[in-house]
Amino acid sequence: MTGQAIHGAAGRRALPLKDNGIIEAAPPAAPLAPTSAGNEIASVPGLVSTPAVTVAALKSCVLAARPKTLPAAIVPVWVGCVLARRLSGTFDPWLALWTLLGAVAIQIATNFFNDAIDARKGADTARRLGPVRVTASGLLRPRAVMAIAAGFVAAAAVCGVFLYQARGWPIVAIGLPSLFLAYGYTGGPFPLAYRGLGEWFVIGFFGVVAVTGTVFIQTGGWPGEALLLGLQTGLLSAVLISINNLRDREEDATTGKHTLAVRFGPQVAKAVIWLEIKLAMLAGLGWYACGHPALLWASLPVWVLGWWILRGVRTWPPGPASNRLLALGGVQLLLFAAAFHAAARFP
Repeated sequence: MTGQAIHGAAGRRALPLKDNGIIEAAPPAAPLAPTSAGNEIASVPGLVSTPAVTVAALKSCVLAARPKTLPAAIVPVWVGCVLARRLSGTFDPWLALWTLLGAVAIQIATNFFNDAIDARKGADTARRLGPVRVTASGLLRPRAVMAIAAGFVAAAAVCGVFLYQARGWPIVAIGLPSLFLAYGYTGGPFPLAYRGLGEWFVIGFFGVVAVTGTVFIQTGGWPGEALLLGLQTGLLSAVLISINNLRDREEDATTGKHTLAVRFGPQVAKAVIWLEIKLAMLAGLGWYACGHPALLWASLPVWVLGWWILRGVRTWPPGPASNRLLALGGVQLLLFAAAFHAAARFP
């Protein structure tokens, strides 16, 4: 019976018969070698991927999303909802949720576009003092980073559909420029970040537009108090961009990124940070004029932490130490929102 074989269940290999009719045992399979990440699944032809690859890709995506920048998207919606409830006595949690998700999606899309476009333009180099950029470092391919960015733009547009159903065409007027500038901040024919307009963009869109838009979504109106709060929030968010640009001034000067710090030098860049913090403090005094004296207390974190930030900007040389100032600026923004929330409970 040489050459005969018995076929098992579907998918099993046929086992050959010896001449004496005894089934010949199949040789034991070689053990799979562990991957470099310590997983027990090797790179075997036919397998789609390994856990190591999936985890590494997810970590790279989180890195590109830049979670530490998300307060700049969360705070305007947070304080805008608080102000809307103080002025109107109402709060719609579903509208707040769609507003928040849309704002965060735009922020993440901006970060992914920035990562890919800066790498393409050569703006992220080995001299970089900030966090690793996934495109320039080769952690993710440029096409993948751009595709993820486009996906978050689409997610923000979906959120905008729900908001449009509630408030109509003003949402389109706010949403379309916001969606485009997620890309236009560093891409397109007139990239704002490369023209020294980054601070103005943040004050305008992550401050005034985001806060007044949130208040409109909640109340259907455009009260003057929302403009004051948007200005204050935008100035505090712009502090983060200004510190970042001061830190990266030398690298940006060699890659064609003409930020304010590059155009006018470190002393002017430090003066811009001073002006942003001082104007945010002074804007807080406007709450008394608007008939909301309790909201004066919301500026307390700015008076305290702002002093520390300005001291660090004045005495520390631009460099790795600036990362601590960036962290302090993020804490300042969050504490401002928390203080505003607490102060809004009082008449």
